[in-house]
Amino acid sequence: MKYALFFWVSLLAFSTYGQKEDKVLTGKLQETLQGFKGVAGVYVRNLRTGKTVTINADTLFPTASMIKIPITIGMFDRIDRGEIDYHTLLTYKDSLLYEGEDILGSFKNGEKIALSKVMMLMITTSDNTASLWCQSLAGTGTAINAWLEKNGFENTRVNSRTPGREANRTRYGWGQTTPREMAELVTRIRDGKVISPRASERIYRNMIRIYWDSESLSQIPPYIQAASKQGAVDQSRSEVVLVNAPHGDYVFCVITKNQEDQRWTPANEGYVLLRKVSRLLWNYFEPDSKWKPADKIEEWY
Repeated sequence: MKYALFFWVSLLAFSTYGQKEDKVLTGKLQETLQGFKGVAGVYVRNLRTGKTVTINADTLFPTASMIKIPITIGMFDRIDRGEIDYHTLLTYKDSLLYEGEDILGSFKNGEKIALSKVMMLMITTSDNTASLWCQSLAGTGTAINAWLEKNGFENTRVNSRTPGREANRTRYGWGQTTPREMAELVTRIRDGKVISPRASERIYRNMIRIYWDSESLSQIPPYIQAASKQGAVDQSRSEVVLVNAPHGDYVFCVITKNQEDQRWTPANEGYVLLRKVSRLLWNYFEPDSKWKPADKIEEWY
């Protein structure tokens, strides 16, 4: 067990810290961040060249709904070990409800739904009721955190409804991470190295079907595949995206905290930053692309 942990920690360190900085892109992103009223962290890696940008990339930030990636990993860990069937029928109970606009929360007490659909809703529509149900089924945050630690993720943790994490929950909310770790976690999913190749593929397929596409995804052509997960709370906006781009895949994660702007509108400074960074990266990595968002498309986001 010790040797396995050392291997994964060493692999994560080798695959992230030994990379070369893209100084040109770093300068462009630093300029983009100037004047932001809050704390922002950015991690970018060109998966073809290995070049990176790291701006507060190892600083702890709230995950908000990005924690649903570790939760889905915790569920697939149980599924892959045969402890629960991916297609098993679950019975919804009113006690599971998390108030909001969730699809699952509109179910009536006693209705049936397949676990596979609950897990899809957790990722694609970021359904909170589905996510908390899955966190419980995965063995609570403790089991999920044990997987993260075992696989070399030292900073990414579930805090909510997890014994011993109360102080962290007060500070960071549902979960905590760094831009580097969240981006590298998604990269490992793409590479088939989370749980098993088939578990990684199923997770990745869910992550390319995101309903919330008005920020980073809105600045990437709709015909380009991208796996992503977004998060938002009052003082934080975040998104992790892995783009399967024509000239080579790239991954990035942007997270903010302590934002002055807490509006829940598209004009929120954090949302604007996500769009700016995504647009900059697409144009930087795909300089010959003539694509741009359709006129007035923002009205339909």
